[in-house]
Amino acid sequence: MNENEIGTIIVDKAVKLHRELGPGLLGTVYEVLLAHRLREAGLVVQRQVSVPIEFDGIQFEEGFRADLIVGEKVIVELKSVEKVHPAHKKQVLTYLRLTGLKLGYLLNFGAPVMKQGIFRIINGTIE
Repeated sequence: MNENEIGTIIVDKAVKLHRELGPGLLGTVYEVLLAHRLREAGLVVQRQVSVPIEFDGIQFEEGFRADLIVGEKVIVELKSVEKVHPAHKKQVLTYLRLTGLKLGYLLNFGAPVMKQGIFRIINGTIE
């Protein structure tokens, strides 16, 4: 499966989950349930994955943690906030750069309608 095929499944499952639960729960609730739904769909899902940083030729594991990495190809960062800030999108872009992955999603489950809370981020750009 390529990144776009995985992304389609992620978005579909996120929208359905948001319809079922509504906005405003803690981000960790959406994280564990979305991971479960994606696994049910046959995808390999890793939660709270360390995204190391390299500085002066030394790798530090304490850098960052990606909420989900799906199929070893797509990063998913989940939020449950009233408004997404540019820093949230830059966070996903940073994870993509550090991991070398091409595609990421910022999913804001705090949005009144999930469609408003989906941001597709490609390594090098923010759509």
